[in-house]
Amino acid sequence: MSTGAKGGVNRRILLKGAAAAAGAVVGAPTIWAQNIKDVKIVHLGQSYSTIQNIAKKANEDLGFTVEMQTVDTATQINRLLTQPQTIDVIDLGNTSMKYVFGRDVVQAIPVKSYKWWDKTVSLFTTGTYQNGKPYTLQGFAPIKSQYYTASDGKQYSRTPTDWLVGVPLYYNADTLGVRTDLVKRPVSSWADLLSSDFKGRAALQDGIFVGVPDAAMALEANGDVTYVDKGNMTKEEIDKTIAKLIEYKKSGQFRSFWTNFDQSVQLMASGEVVIQSMWSPAVTEVRTREIPCIFQPLKEGYRGWYIMMMQMKHLNGLKRDCAMEYMNWFNSGWAGAFISRSGFYNTVLDNVKKHLTPAEYDYWYDGKPASEDIMNPFGRRMEKAGVVRDGGSMWDRMSNIGIWNTLMDEDRYLTRKWSEFIAA
Repeated sequence: MSTGAKGGVNRRILLKGAAAAAGAVVGAPTIWAQNIKDVKIVHLGQSYSTIQNIAKKANEDLGFTVEMQTVDTATQINRLLTQPQTIDVIDLGNTSMKYVFGRDVVQAIPVKSYKWWDKTVSLFTTGTYQNGKPYTLQGFAPIKSQYYTASDGKQYSRTPTDWLVGVPLYYNADTLGVRTDLVKRPVSSWADLLSSDFKGRAALQDGIFVGVPDAAMALEANGDVTYVDKGNMTKEEIDKTIAKLIEYKKSGQFRSFWTNFDQSVQLMASGEVVIQSMWSPAVTEVRTREIPCIFQPLKEGYRGWYIMMMQMKHLNGLKRDCAMEYMNWFNSGWAGAFISRSGFYNTVLDNVKKHLTPAEYDYWYDGKPASEDIMNPFGRRMEKAGVVRDGGSMWDRMSNIGIWNTLMDEDRYLTRKWSEFIAA
């Protein structure tokens, strides 16, 4: 279904039409149609998803009000658990999915209500790559929390059912950022993060959701620590990990531990750091300053992550129908294309493709050389014509996941030990 961006049918008309059809049965189509404009859906998210340009487009297309509220992770989880009635839909990353389980704050989504499920990439529908091969389950892989066993939403199922935990929105594969002009040898392994060649010029993200899996990939690749599942470490594995990291830190390996996007960009742009944990848009930001920087593919694979949208438990009736309509709209193409221009992938490729130019789709999804300058969602040039996306196509990158972002069973113990490392 089009959202109207390319002359398709306006979703508001369809919703009213569907309401009229339903009303023919229940006898009140006019009340439904009139009430749509009075509905407000509160979407609680973070800066990567609750973007006012998307809210404006949703309000133009849907006929009811979508109010986006942007908060940080801690505030989002706190409201989810203590004030769930103030939220209608919420999007969470895989590092937060365990907070939902068993809390009775969200409700299952019938597969039949989500119209794009048969077009959704296999990472989410079957837990496999494009070629049907299962991906690693180290960390919080998508298939671990994509389905409920039943409509009551009590238990997750690792095999397909008729009940979704949420609607998957977007995802990506992260790796190390490298200053190619300052690193005078090939970088091919996570172990290079710990190489003495880069002593004093390496950095990690300072949080457990990114810093820990990146460090674990490096320690395992370097032969320092072995894990049964580095995405869900035992206390003994955590102790070994932190002890080794403190050893590296005291030897002067790490120049810094960054907290936010801007810090990661500044560390690389200044040349203080030449290899570090990084996010795709940050690498691009460094390059927009005419500074050589790549998002380096590594033989052990990428660190994968995803974002999922869920509907809250208290929703019912017309408001639940509108929330479902909003989730269907979010993956109908326009919003997915908008966010794709930041370097993230949407889960419904056919829909996104209709809202990107051929040059954009070729660059972002197919890994082909940019046939024209590539712009970000706000019209600023991100890449010059001729550039190829680091790592190649979507499936080149997403078919080699070494670990998924995670929240471990021993996360409280890990948080305490990680703090000891940062303070050491």
